[in-house]
Amino acid sequence: MAIEIRTINSLSTKQLKKYIQFGTDLYKNNNCFVPPLVFDEIATLSPKKNPAFEICQAQSFMAYRDNKPVGRITGIINNVVNERTGEKTVRFGFADWIDDDEVADALFNAVAQWGKQHGMTHIVGPMGFSDMDHEGMLVEGFDRIGTMATIYNYPYYPVHMERMGFEKSADWVEMKIYIPDAIPEKHKRISDIIQRKYNLRVRKLTNKKDVIKSGVAHDIFRLINDSYAPLFGFSRMTEAQIDQYVNVYIPVLDLRMVTLVETEEGEIVAVGISMPSLSEALQKAKGKIFPFGWYHLLKALKWNRPKVLDLLLVAVRPDYQSKG
Repeated sequence: MAIEIRTINSLSTKQLKKYIQFGTDLYKNNNCFVPPLVFDEIATLSPKKNPAFEICQAQSFMAYRDNKPVGRITGIINNVVNERTGEKTVRFGFADWIDDDEVADALFNAVAQWGKQHGMTHIVGPMGFSDMDHEGMLVEGFDRIGTMATIYNYPYYPVHMERMGFEKSADWVEMKIYIPDAIPEKHKRISDIIQRKYNLRVRKLTNKKDVIKSGVAHDIFRLINDSYAPLFGFSRMTEAQIDQYVNVYIPVLDLRMVTLVETEEGEIVAVGISMPSLSEALQKAKGKIFPFGWYHLLKALKWNRPKVLDLLLVAVRPDYQSKG
């Protein structure tokens, strides 16, 4: 049967749920895939909920064969990044499909044609609206469980990309670090020297309401904007996006796992944010908070923390980078 491409109405929660569910169902029996939370994906893809639509255009597509869903993809045009780089690039993201040439070709052709209609000349991905969305395509390590912040995909994905003529633009490397029983003396010594040399201090946060009300949370995301600016395809977060991330993520963080480095005047020059791995909890929740998904997530966050810690965001202000 021929492949039918259907456009998704991003204002329709029903259509978005079906779009998101396909991406989870495709990995139903895969022990390494970590499903996203459905409500979080809907918020990302909905113009009513995602402030990124103030600077982006997007269109999602689903592929059907014999009225059965066989693939999905979203085309995104980030106008701010294109203006900064002088490029006319359409991004593709949220891409999943069965191992079938016709399906892959139809999906990527849909994004390419949509991009051309908006004056675009190049296509790149997988990328989202901003760097806070899932990015990149797995090319090795298919036997390792994914994280909530990264994309897991089948080994046939990069094979199809090469067949369709795509070439690698960047390497993004995910690493697992084994923590020693004690911090090495060398690291302690360097830390002390750097703090004295530049008059820096380590600050721990203690009260979430104060972190938000005082503006520290917003300053952290502005620091990330400045620190990540040179990175591949980086899209600076707008103030509206920062507001959203502060309201969504700060309440669920354990502040013991957030560390700031400040100057004597209280200016933040570095931040590290981590949290217990939610990979297994999300697998048990199957992407849903109700009826029992909340229990698995709360258990991992509060009661029975996993032994793996996810390093979510680490940023150093440009003028303090390469200083130890």
